[in-house]
Amino acid sequence: MGEEGSQVQYKSMKWCDDCAVNFFRSSFSSIIDGNFRNCPMLTIRLSGCVIILGIGILTTYTGYVLGQFKLQYPHIHNMSDAAGLLFGDMGREVVTAAQIIFFVFLMGAHILTFSIIMNTLTGHGACTIIFCLAGAILCFVLTLSRRLEENSLTSLSIFIAVMITMIAIGIEVPDPKAYAINHPTLASGFSASLNIVVSFSGHLSYFSFQSELAEPKNFTKALVTLQLTSILLYLVPALVIYRYAGASVKSPALLRTSSSVAKVSFGIAVGTIVIAGVIIAHIGAKTIYVRLFRGTSRMNERSFISNGTWVLIVLCLWTVAWIIANSIPVFNDLLNLLAAAFASWFSFGFEALFWFHMNKKRLNSPWQFALAGLNILIILLTCLMCGMGLWATGKSIAVSARSAHKAFSCADNR
Repeated sequence: MGEEGSQVQYKSMKWCDDCAVNFFRSSFSSIIDGNFRNCPMLTIRLSGCVIILGIGILTTYTGYVLGQFKLQYPHIHNMSDAAGLLFGDMGREVVTAAQIIFFVFLMGAHILTFSIIMNTLTGHGACTIIFCLAGAILCFVLTLSRRLEENSLTSLSIFIAVMITMIAIGIEVPDPKAYAINHPTLASGFSASLNIVVSFSGHLSYFSFQSELAEPKNFTKALVTLQLTSILLYLVPALVIYRYAGASVKSPALLRTSSSVAKVSFGIAVGTIVIAGVIIAHIGAKTIYVRLFRGTSRMNERSFISNGTWVLIVLCLWTVAWIIANSIPVFNDLLNLLAAAFASWFSFGFEALFWFHMNKKRLNSPWQFALAGLNILIILLTCLMCGMGLWATGKSIAVSARSAHKAFSCADNR
């Protein structure tokens, strides 16, 4: 249906808005957590850089394939629509459930991070469950808008927070144990790599962003800008912070600074962390909302039923996310579980299948055969990440469960 004259018009985003919103979403899992802590877990420090660069380049390619797939099939709004095209109705239902689970778990990670921030700012001034509840309520209120454009705020706060962290760690006494060489087990090394994968796992949201672009062809421009910026912002702070903080980098990484500096950094970064969770919730809610009202006038109305349905969907998602945040108190294990079970397929495997679907009748040149080989390797890599990742995460959760506080605990989770 056309949007001209409608009460709610979705196709209003510019490519720079798309880039900003995606940067919000991706900056949370990388800058706040993953790469700083995981570089020392890899075999050598250089390998961490290679993995960040390699995953960044590979996800840029798979993101480009996803964008071309969307241009060829404009009716696709999310990953479940694409699965329906490839695998039929059963595939659509399975992927719909998988992507909702993925989004809700990510939302839970944001609530958990919010509680860590509040415990840091207040010196554990209240029960952690209360802080999780406060974070869920705040994010719920901010998710009530139905248009992504209204969430395209600046991500300057996270940049400032990272700069403060880098400077503070450099000024404070460096950790002499910043080894360039480490000897992780297979499970710990694989878990470290998985956490970096999460940093680049925004593909599940790309269909929604491209659907709301005023000019969908500008998606590639937004993607390249996002990826180049993200790779630099992941890589440089990871190296600097590990150089001065050593193997004791915490999760989230901002906790490695002194108490006062951590409070300043978290106070500045909290806006980005909250909005990043809101964006993820928005895309998850939009998946359900589009499924219910696609092809009807309610998609573009501000009626009681339209608004009420949106509010109910958002409320249910954040309620489940709050339960998850209190049930899985180990932040890193939660991200690794998401990477192994979902991000591997949503950011790598499905895009390779999209390429074969678009080019199955064009395999008539050496270049096409080379690309076919690349996409076969991506599928094999996806299977490896999924299988080995679940095994490594399972071992990590078993170890963490012995030292972590219990589910629904008031204990300080810093």
